[in-house]
Amino acid sequence: MRQLRIIFFLIAYLPMTAWSLQHYTVRVIDQKPQPRENFVQGLEILDGYLYVSAGNYGASHLLRYRFADGTLDESRKLDVRIFAEGLTVLGDNIYQLSWQNRVMLVYRKSDLTLVRTLPLKGEGWGLTHNRTELIYGDGSDNLYFMSPDTARITRTIAVTQQGRPVKRLNELEWVDGAIWANVWQSHRIVVINPANGEVTASIDLQGLLPPQEYRRGTDVLNGIAQDPADGSIWVTGKRWPWLYQIELVPTADDRETQKNTTDSR
Repeated sequence: MRQLRIIFFLIAYLPMTAWSLQHYTVRVIDQKPQPRENFVQGLEILDGYLYVSAGNYGASHLLRYRFADGTLDESRKLDVRIFAEGLTVLGDNIYQLSWQNRVMLVYRKSDLTLVRTLPLKGEGWGLTHNRTELIYGDGSDNLYFMSPDTARITRTIAVTQQGRPVKRLNELEWVDGAIWANVWQSHRIVVINPANGEVTASIDLQGLLPPQEYRRGTDVLNGIAQDPADGSIWVTGKRWPWLYQIELVPTADDRETQKNTTDSR
């Protein structure tokens, strides 16, 4: 009984900030058309270009568009045996994951020439970087920090939301010191603390793509990119006809919490 009393005491008096979670919906600020046929697995904006990793066997590509007008600048078709996944651009290289081939493809950014491959221990899903390390997921609740030169895993974090594992982490983006991740087969993006894997915010994008825009083959939300030029956040999905610029809107409960916190100071 004494042990139970201790447990109840800890539950009651541990600071709620340890598991605090912010909830958001989104407001659409702008939208840009994109090719509906792209099965988007990776998305990145850099220096006025939009980089896209499009998946599926026999249809996987690395694509680079002019972000201003959507004009295709360059593309590379992958081997039919490779299912492309996440993508990121770091330094002079573009890194693109494969799903089950256990390799990461490395291209020269200037001309999209494949220059080498890096080994993966398992599946590849989402990919981003923190300016020095690559960060990738394998569809589990783990994210792996990798040296871009040697492919050595430097550390691993387990992603949790209020103490519970968050699995099926898909496309990733490094946004203002945090990792944003699509959760596969959901309308949700989670914001992850890269130091400890804790989810600090959950973003609900239900209804972002209007029902009239759905066609046969339209798939799930997937793809997050921050434009370094102005800090704007863009999202999309697999075989979606639009890229959406979004801003976060706190939910009603969070707005009330913020108001009460402000009033108590």
